Amino acid sequence: MGHAPGTSLVNICATNEVLKQIDSIAHAINRSRNYVVNRALRQCLEANAWQAQRISEGIADARAGRVHPADDVHAKIAAKHRFGR
Repeated sequence: MGHAPGTSLVNICATNEVLKQIDSIAHAINRSRNYVVNRALRQCLEANAWQAQRISEGIADARAGRVHPADDVHAKIAAKHRFGR
């Protein structure tokens, strides 16, 4: 069985429980195991890229002095969520 042009075959080891979950999702949405795994990988990569970008921006802000005292941030969060009442 070949694979589509522009793709590469990747072998992974997954627990039986993970494979059962993948197969369950694939069955529920009438898609292949390959589709479900590729979608999960894309979502994971997008989330990690977003996090890495935000971290880089935060470091740049800190280096440029664009920071707020932790106590002020904690107080604002507490007030917003009505903690401590």
